Amino acid sequence: MAAEAGRAAPLKPLEAAEAAPSPSPASLRPKVSQAKAPLSEARAKAVRAAVAARTESAEADGGLYERDSYSATAMAEVLDRATHATLAKLTMGLSPASLTGAYLDWLTHLAAAPGKRLQLAEKAARKAMKLQRFAMRCALMQNGHVPCIDPLPQDQRFNGDAWQKWPYNLFYQSHLLMQQWWTVATTGVPGVSAQHERMLEFTARQILDVFSPSNFIWTNPEILQATARQSGMNFVRGWHYFVEDMERTLGGQPPPGAEKFRPGREVAITPGKVVYRNRLMELIQYAPSTGSVYPEPILIVPAWIMKYYILDLSPQNSMIKYLVDQGFTVFAISWKNPDPSDRDVGFDDYRRMGVMAALDAVRTIMPETKVHGAGYCLGGTLLAIAAAAADRNGTAPFETLTFLASQIDFKEPGELQLFINESQLSFLEDMMWEQGFLDAGQMTGAFQMLRSNDLVWSRIMHEYLMGERAPMIDLMAWNADSTRMPYRMHSEYLRRLYLNNDLAEGRFKVDGRPVLISDIREPVFAVGTVKDHVAPWRSVYKWNALSDTDVTFVLTAGGHNAGIVSEPGRRNRSYQVGTRAEHDFFIDADSWAARTPVKEGSWWPEWAQWLKRLSGDLTPPPPMGAAERDLPPLEDAPGTYIHMR
Repeated sequence: MAAEAGRAAPLKPLEAAEAAPSPSPASLRPKVSQAKAPLSEARAKAVRAAVAARTESAEADGGLYERDSYSATAMAEVLDRATHATLAKLTMGLSPASLTGAYLDWLTHLAAAPGKRLQLAEKAARKAMKLQRFAMRCALMQNGHVPCIDPLPQDQRFNGDAWQKWPYNLFYQSHLLMQQWWTVATTGVPGVSAQHERMLEFTARQILDVFSPSNFIWTNPEILQATARQSGMNFVRGWHYFVEDMERTLGGQPPPGAEKFRPGREVAITPGKVVYRNRLMELIQYAPSTGSVYPEPILIVPAWIMKYYILDLSPQNSMIKYLVDQGFTVFAISWKNPDPSDRDVGFDDYRRMGVMAALDAVRTIMPETKVHGAGYCLGGTLLAIAAAAADRNGTAPFETLTFLASQIDFKEPGELQLFINESQLSFLEDMMWEQGFLDAGQMTGAFQMLRSNDLVWSRIMHEYLMGERAPMIDLMAWNADSTRMPYRMHSEYLRRLYLNNDLAEGRFKVDGRPVLISDIREPVFAVGTVKDHVAPWRSVYKWNALSDTDVTFVLTAGGHNAGIVSEPGRRNRSYQVGTRAEHDFFIDADSWAARTPVKEGSWWPEWAQWLKRLSGDLTPPPPMGAAERDLPPLEDAPGTYIHMR
């Protein structure tokens, strides 16, 4: 394989075994920590307590009983993990024990709360009367009746005019009233833990969404109108789309239309060269498009949960091309898509062989200069850890740091926290233990559940019942080109960041010593997006609370992906921006949003001007790679790793 035959530079801060790729996968494996992923702390304590108890019992009984052999202990663990891994295939990775615990917590506390039950009965009676009065008004008046409940702002299912006519308005009003009642029923029960309350509310909403009148032919007026207008041909097309999607899914093929957006041909076509490669990543240097450039290069660290070319889509919406055209020398990491041989790659391996190896390569090509670091999503979290450790050690390789939809405090990670508890993570670890990685389809299913109305049921209605397939665009094709995550790394980052929040609370260790976000001294540019379900903007805003440096915060329209890929000239784009100097008093997120004016357009020019203000004078472009320092260009961008599936 070209990726394995590529040449790597003997960079000083890395050990030779980490930096240089080898010609065979077998020789690659020893270069990364091969220690078995640790058991959870709770499980480890339980094992130690059980062993101690058995030892004490054996001693007390004069040696009559012996503790379990190592083979018996190993067999028990393998049996448990294999059982959980098999069960996970049926539950889409959700822990039945976690859901059952949440349900029993709610049920037992509700049974002990007669006041809450009385309140629910009273609310049910009032909602039934509301619906009855609404039905009577609809029977007496054809138009002009006011709904008894309005959908939530993000709920677009019942916005059409056809839904305002009888009996369909009665259908959707009764559904919304039922949904509201269950929200009250699953929240505010005295004694129920916050985690279990969120899980029950989410689960109830998912179940109710299945039975929404918009999902059925006879209760959806838009489907009935389309059927009458097209003499049923919408069902013919919908069946064709369904069969096509099933064939592609079973065959492991991308969705229809994705073949029009091939990396290196239609997308990810900004000119550049792969200048460094190791077993985890390729480093791409992009060719200059201006006669002179700023002396400080930009190093982009994407998340390995995604392929990097979301930042280099089509030429008109490529962030990388935009930065190059602004006079910056841009480097970007392209992560390898892990396979079972990478099961024991850890979180710190991504820091050392990813961020630090790329940083050393950049500074080999452009010596005696500092770097503008930019991280996206989990890549931003990794960049923050690497920068804090480097600043703590006194090396300070960065000039500025930019974080795009990246969290450093995971106490409020949005609806993803529904899946973060000891039971769920233990179950997930056992599922990954069997296959060596978290599969892309399993990750996609979890994210789709968070927005099932938009990503699941709306698609089923429009494509399979209405017979209307939305045309494929570059962002959708990229989203279908998903990646996997190694077993050990994913377990470590979920436990240390999401479950324990070690980074924000000062317990995250690098090289045996804790790192703190307050160790970062470079100016920070942080971007949050209004509709982000992965990294909620209020969580991203905590850069203002945890850092001891100047922070420029941007809140932009859109979601986790579309809010970042927000090129100049795109319609319906707006943002807010403000800077908190190092010694300014903290302002909470909602107060900041209320007092900060809204600007129309893309936030990209704001970022580019910020980078230019903190860069040196223009200079001639650097060479592509550094052949004289054992970093010759290896191949054209976008490289080899981007094509791994």
